[in-house]
Amino acid sequence: MLVIITYDVNTETAAGKKRLRRVAKECLNYGQRVQNSVFECNLDAAKCRQVKAILEDIIDKEKDSLRFYYLGNNYKGKVEHIGSKEGYDVTDPLIV
Repeated sequence: MLVIITYDVNTETAAGKKRLRRVAKECLNYGQRVQNSVFECNLDAAKCRQVKAILEDIIDKEKDSLRFYYLGNNYKGKVEHIGSKEGYDVTDPLIV
């Protein structure tokens, strides 16, 4: 299923900047960055629970926020892109 993960991390302190880098790095392990704090991730239910738990452990719940949008398996008609940085379909084969 396609899951959109967004986050807002308070970066007023050095600890906040470190949390921001950790959250971004962890999200890169699960999907593609489509905007600065927005990732598209193609996950099964187990992976989704896994990344959610990891990110919850990283953030400061008093200062930061996470949002998960569950678009399901039939997401292609629900996502519209306008402008630069066209993404790729995470379900397509990757040829290196």
